[in-house]
Amino acid sequence: MRQMRYIRRMVTSDGGTWSARHAVEAAARRTAALVNVLTAREAPSAAAVVAVLREHGEPGELDLSERDTAEMRAAALRLREVFAAPGAAEAAARLNGLLALTAGSLRLTSHRGASPWHPHLDSHDDAPWGEWLLASSALALTVLVWDRQCPPGGLCASASCGNVFLTQGAGPPRRYCSRRCATRERVAAHRRAKAAEGRQPADEMDQVPIVRR
Repeated sequence: MRQMRYIRRMVTSDGGTWSARHAVEAAARRTAALVNVLTAREAPSAAAVVAVLREHGEPGELDLSERDTAEMRAAALRLREVFAAPGAAEAAARLNGLLALTAGSLRLTSHRGASPWHPHLDSHDDAPWGEWLLASSALALTVLVWDRQCPPGGLCASASCGNVFLTQGAGPPRRYCSRRCATRERVAAHRRAKAAEGRQPADEMDQVPIVRR
């Protein structure tokens, strides 16, 4: 039997015990990672999805079928639209639409004592993977919008990437999913600028006087 834990027992980076905020942020990070693997240009293998679930603490036997993966991919494509929202109002509207699609009403569960009590929106603890992903992710992203009053994340501005990322609290607007993408784009922009400096436009070349001796 599969046990899906929206909140897992953990110790925070500052040495404290788990809290609802830490749990929501962990679920949101899991959401972003799953959206990225599931919405890649080529449909991912079940093993790739399982690897992400394991990385984010999913316990027990994870036997995903092709149907499970397809349903999770469909859910991830819907969730990606929340990350693409340009503002809080748009993100809220898209999340309201997803919340209306959830199969269950808000309830508390501890997965038979396997985790602290926490909220779920899917129909039951062993709901299908696609249903679980949509419900748990929509709930986590909803709390982030509520808490921060801004979109929960964004899409990487790198044309060669396009991954989603989470907003990291206060600070200047983030454009890239990672330092690697940011550095790659800065290097590319620098090279384009240097190349442009080395080329003189053709119309300017035509205006250069020819000195005959």
